[in-house]
Amino acid sequence: MTTVENIAAAPFIFVVAGEPSGDAIGAALIKALRHRTGNRLRVAGIGGERMAAEGVASLVPLGDLAIGGIAEVLPRAPLILRRVRETVAAVRAMRPDGVVTIDSSGFNWRLAQRLRRAGETLPLIHYVAPMVWAWRAGRARRVARWYDHLMTLLPFEPPYFERVGLACSYVGHPVLDSGADRGDSVRFRTTHGLGADETLIAVLPGSRSAEVRRLLPIMGGALQHLERAIGPFRVVVPTVGTVATTVGEAVRGWPGAPIVVHDQQAKYDAFAATRAALAASGSVALELAMARLPMVVCYRLNPLTEALLDRVVKVRQINLINLLLDRPVVCELLRGECIPERLAVEAARLVLDEQVRTAHLAGYDEALRRLGAGGRSPSLRAADQVLAIVAARRFSGTAPPASPLSLARRILRWRRPR
Repeated sequence: MTTVENIAAAPFIFVVAGEPSGDAIGAALIKALRHRTGNRLRVAGIGGERMAAEGVASLVPLGDLAIGGIAEVLPRAPLILRRVRETVAAVRAMRPDGVVTIDSSGFNWRLAQRLRRAGETLPLIHYVAPMVWAWRAGRARRVARWYDHLMTLLPFEPPYFERVGLACSYVGHPVLDSGADRGDSVRFRTTHGLGADETLIAVLPGSRSAEVRRLLPIMGGALQHLERAIGPFRVVVPTVGTVATTVGEAVRGWPGAPIVVHDQQAKYDAFAATRAALAASGSVALELAMARLPMVVCYRLNPLTEALLDRVVKVRQINLINLLLDRPVVCELLRGECIPERLAVEAARLVLDEQVRTAHLAGYDEALRRLGAGGRSPSLRAADQVLAIVAARRFSGTAPPASPLSLARRILRWRRPR
């Protein structure tokens, strides 16, 4: 029987991740692609330490691209645009069978746009939908302008893009494949000399330089308040290579003699041993939910960025657990509420109040069921979609079928004067 595996033997895929969370998604995708192709995959692109472990020698340092916030990006714009030009040149020189860009729309959409304007017709696939349901709905049309296909992580996202003519598929969130629910508490405590009854608090300040620098002082201050509220505890701080030096220097002198870990398995072992987590907003919320680790989420941006977002954001919750449940289970401390005192109060509730902890864990289980936990691997679903698109282009010379609306839009764009 003909399968995707033998149709697209030895495909060459160019994968671009612009930040550590995308690097993790990219690594999982590459691993799944290798599995589906019997390890006959060729791969190149941009990524971090996780994609490097899967054989990708990044064309540019991930730290050049891992920037969040409007005001934060502006000073780095010349560097980012230069990296876009370099990546376009690399794709055109390497001639891959397809390009998969992951999240990071500021960089990746410019890459897709310039490839199309240069006349490239190779399949362009974007992985991780922009949050058009939260703000800037017009971005759905922008992504439809340049891409052949969009793969979404959340089940309610495809209709936003299909209505503007973009072929779209829900593949599920790859964090479900991460192993975050399989940490070893005993191994972590033994490795770091922790007693079985010592309270451990996890602190996760993010993966972008600007967010880490902004959140670390707030989280450190919160630990000082928390120590007065609940007594002695130890602290574990999982981090990634792009910000490891900043984190290591900042946590010196914090309460709880912080243990800094870089390895993914060590992070998941720490989750299994931990009582509560203070976390920056992001996909780590799903990892914490899988580990059944009660969390409080916080976030701050540059004041200018926050002022702009206040005007355009259509939702009041940003945590993925709350979004999936459509109700507040995880406490979110954003903008002016993200202060040490508030963070400490909420963390103390997670440590001391069993009813609060029980409500969190029940909510996490429900949210993960809605996300498809226990079903087919999201990374394998994404790999199958990529290989099907590449096979369709390779053997028919055309892209996979597009909707009539999508075709009409493309014809109009091609005929429009430059």
